[in-house]
Amino acid sequence: MRPGPRNLITDVTGLRVGNADDAALRSGTTVLTADQPFVAAVHLMGGSPGTRETDLLAPDRMVQEVDAIFLSGGSAFGLDAGQGIMQGLRDAGRGFAVGPVRVPIVPGAIVFDLLNGGDKDWAHSPYPALGRHAFDAATDDFALGTAGAGYGAMTGTLKGGLGSASCVLPSGLTVGALVVVNALGQGNVGETPHFWAAPWEEGTEFGGLGPAPFLPQDAPLPRKRLGEATTIAIVATDATLTKAQAHRMAVAAHDGMARALVPSHTPLDGDLVFSVATGGKPLQDPLTDSFQLGHAAATCLARAIARAVYLARSEPLDLQPTWHSRFGERGAAR
Repeated sequence: MRPGPRNLITDVTGLRVGNADDAALRSGTTVLTADQPFVAAVHLMGGSPGTRETDLLAPDRMVQEVDAIFLSGGSAFGLDAGQGIMQGLRDAGRGFAVGPVRVPIVPGAIVFDLLNGGDKDWAHSPYPALGRHAFDAATDDFALGTAGAGYGAMTGTLKGGLGSASCVLPSGLTVGALVVVNALGQGNVGETPHFWAAPWEEGTEFGGLGPAPFLPQDAPLPRKRLGEATTIAIVATDATLTKAQAHRMAVAAHDGMARALVPSHTPLDGDLVFSVATGGKPLQDPLTDSFQLGHAAATCLARAIARAVYLARSEPLDLQPTWHSRFGERGAAR
């Protein structure tokens, strides 16, 4: 496998991603959309989820495709971002047809960033506007790190953020991942600059330091305040998949979360993975291709998580250091 040309989820042809964030709020929203509806599924493994429209993604539900998926900060308030995205889709004439009416289908999930030092004393929720701005900004290239839904994200020890990665399989199928890392656990190993995801790194996409020389043996303890947790992600492919097949890809992708964040899937996290299939390429070998898609989704997600932490930037009044402020360009502790 090799990364796609952008090393972003938008290497899956037809997908676009938009970010909108507010520095004073220290929060934001990220949306994934496309010109055409796409198959989507979801798998949840965290104990504290916050979601919108996820029940309709089950394989037996009537609606088979969605128009967009969003990831947002703001805890339950962030679910309001879906309103702004729906309005953008409605203005574009998009949505599930019910007679003469079109209803945009926009599932989403949120992370808790209400205690990250930002100004959360709003009179009206800022998230519908953030959702609309993110939708309007959707394009092939987008910022990572301190951006969009990852703007105010934190992890157990370092600032989190927004990450993405991609790969191209020998079959020619492309897989990508998009993630907001706001985990209770850590992306780096103990007090070292090394990432848990290091065995799957491509080139020097998150520093090129390789695996840690040792692994912590002690049982981990929660190092963040309760509630400040959750990693939410989207994995995508250009393969033609049913909702059931897409669901299996989401299940497999959680392995990547467990590889890159320690611990993960705790009772205090709302860890969740959406999966997307644009249907551009039929499976040539259903068994082998499905097998490889799950592995690629997990690998891309692990890499995207490490990139989110690695690319976070320092901001005034940060409550946590970034990877670079803690370890410097070469990974030497300061």
